[in-house]
Amino acid sequence: MRHDNRGTLSETPPPSYKWQLVALLWVAFFLHQGNRQIYNVVLPLIKSGLSLSDVQAGLVQSVFTAIYGVCVPLAGFAGDRLRRKWQILISIVVFSTGTLLTGLGGGVMAFVVFYGLATGGGEAFYYPPATSLLGQFHDKSRATALSIHQTALYAGITFSGFFSGYIGQTWGWRMPFYLFGGAGLLWSFVLLPLLRDTPTEKSASAKRMPIGETLAHILGKRSAIALACAFGCMVYVGVGFHTWMPTYLHEKFGFALDKAGFSAVFYHYVCAFFGVLIGGRLTDRWAAWRPTIRFEANACGLLLGAPFIFLMTQTSSEVLCFTLLGLFGLFRGIYDSNLFAALFDVIRPQYRASATGLMLSFAFLVGAFSPTVLGMLKTTFGLSFALASLAVFYVLGGVIILVARTFFFRADHEAAKS
Repeated sequence: MRHDNRGTLSETPPPSYKWQLVALLWVAFFLHQGNRQIYNVVLPLIKSGLSLSDVQAGLVQSVFTAIYGVCVPLAGFAGDRLRRKWQILISIVVFSTGTLLTGLGGGVMAFVVFYGLATGGGEAFYYPPATSLLGQFHDKSRATALSIHQTALYAGITFSGFFSGYIGQTWGWRMPFYLFGGAGLLWSFVLLPLLRDTPTEKSASAKRMPIGETLAHILGKRSAIALACAFGCMVYVGVGFHTWMPTYLHEKFGFALDKAGFSAVFYHYVCAFFGVLIGGRLTDRWAAWRPTIRFEANACGLLLGAPFIFLMTQTSSEVLCFTLLGLFGLFRGIYDSNLFAALFDVIRPQYRASATGLMLSFAFLVGAFSPTVLGMLKTTFGLSFALASLAVFYVLGGVIILVARTFFFRADHEAAKS
């Protein structure tokens, strides 16, 4: 770090720090997403050990998602107004503590409090300030930095899919919660001396935009509202998929929990990894001469991914199921690569953390219904039918984005630049 002529630490970090920040937050986001996947992987063990019904099991995940959705807009408003370093650190401590305590749970209410309220609420305060901080440190490399950060989601869920299943089967379902929660608390101590705000953050935080003005700007952008609606469709699919796909493989193909948890996400996210990097790189190149490219990439990701969601639930072949999971993931990655880049095309910089928080909030409140609805459909029609129904929401989201691209984008994009 640099020192001024008084021997104190300079406010300006070295140029290499922006990539150090990506690495520091990558690990934090890896743990953030790994925590979230534990419950889904060890769900059969929890159900049998605590005698939970399918609806009760889905309800716990629904509460988690709803709490996340309620809290994340507060994180967005705070991210445009307060010190983001401390928001990120407190978030990691809270969601890691919640994960650790979830391992002590003995029934539905304990899971609702520790997993739903503590872990869900804590996780909500991470993403808006983290992406805002990355975006401010990375000007010309913003898309690349955000894409790399996004790969932590894929890696965290994939690793947790195998690790949590293996540890759960070997030492019981409580142990993965203890291990991931403890790792998160340790990482918060690593981040404490290393994580930095931007040099201008103190002065910027004094210029707080009125919430009414912020809301007026965001809600006045019809294309931003359309992106939020489409994201709601995508999250509904994602939450339902993550909650029930390990159980589907366990029940349909007789996989052990570690294999089911790993297989449910590995093929999906390996392909998503390539999709997100390719999608981000190509759209960055084309955006200069085709401003609508980010919206078009988002729509293609959803519309082209939908058939593979349906088909993967209709095959009796493991190999074909995994192939379809991978193709579903490839197009999911293309969608992810432009998720917030598309939003930032129609939102001014001073409102972006708030817009991110509101978009996440709406989407996760919609997604909160998915585990419970799929649990009900599983009880009545079977899990194959329940998972196949998710394809409808991908199609709906893709159509909404195409409508916004055709009728609303141009005016919103010009207004965001003025």
